Amino acid sequence: MKLSQFKFNLPQELIAQHPAEFRDEARMLVLHKKSGEIDHRQVKDIVEYFDDGDLFIFNDTRVFPARLYATKEKTNARIEVFLLRELSHENRYWDVLVDPARKIRIGNKLFFGDDGSIVAEVIDNTTSRGRTLRFLSDYEPSEFIRRLYALGETPLPKYIKRNYENTEEDPEKRAQRDAEIKQQRAEDEERYQTIFATKIGAVAVPAACLHFSKILVKRMEIKGIDVQFLTSHMGLGNFRPIDVEDLTKHKVDSEQFFISKELADAVDKAHAREGRVCAVGTEVMRALESVVNTVGQITPTASWTNKFIYPPYHFSVANTFFTNLYMPQSSQLIEVAAFGGYETVMHAYNVAVKEKYHFGDYGDAMLIVD
Repeated sequence: MKLSQFKFNLPQELIAQHPAEFRDEARMLVLHKKSGEIDHRQVKDIVEYFDDGDLFIFNDTRVFPARLYATKEKTNARIEVFLLRELSHENRYWDVLVDPARKIRIGNKLFFGDDGSIVAEVIDNTTSRGRTLRFLSDYEPSEFIRRLYALGETPLPKYIKRNYENTEEDPEKRAQRDAEIKQQRAEDEERYQTIFATKIGAVAVPAACLHFSKILVKRMEIKGIDVQFLTSHMGLGNFRPIDVEDLTKHKVDSEQFFISKELADAVDKAHAREGRVCAVGTEVMRALESVVNTVGQITPTASWTNKFIYPPYHFSVANTFFTNLYMPQSSQLIEVAAFGGYETVMHAYNVAVKEKYHFGDYGDAMLIVD
């Protein structure tokens, strides 16, 4: 298939800038993929579509504050530094993205924090914007990480706009603006994180999991629905635009994932009773499909995947799919279309636009069932 086939008109005002007041009260478009019928519900109604013994698979990764700002030595130029992954805990090596990249060369030093107490040296160029940094610090590794994260911001995608500048000159208005900025930062720190977040390592949130509250999960468990987890540390590749028309030529960034024996056994059990297995999020589906064998069994593993799922594709593990509503021509939308059927999903997305659903990480949800 071609990338241009996944283009649709998404008005700017439908890209969610803030989450729903309550996690499970976001809107949920339910798509019955065999009939094409659509229900308009809320996420908290999801229990009505599942029975005792059905299985939900969530992602328990935790987002770390990956967006930092530094000043370059000598010029004092302000540089955005986006942490991607830690390469060496003891040596404090990190893969990062820098912006603007043209100013940052091997050997440059970057100073972090108001007092410049954390310093990094550029030791390698990895891509046009990618660099490897060696942080220079006398702190113990665990204390260094704590201080580094304290300087970071929640790594919201660029389409979620935030303005943290305070240009007010009047002391009273400046104090008020500081309070507003502090409140917004606190909201994002809480809400751009799932209730399941325990395994730190992601720079993008598993957005579909954001919709589940503790009360909703308890209602699921009371009904007898099994709740299981895998860990998939989501990277910036989730937001990287696809730049080829022929989808067979698209390459995705590798992401680390972990699947336990407990989850593998739960999948086998659900399959044996012919129950519903719901993958919550595109990264969960991708991890499952990366380790499945020819009879639908998954293998406990700790590995990396760069699997890109696009139509046509035969899914072997999950038979229901819970996702957010994604951006035009995104890899997530393409994966959803592979599961629900291209024409059926694109029609549902056009309905979602017409009905003014909200899109993106803070947006509304879609449930695809038989």
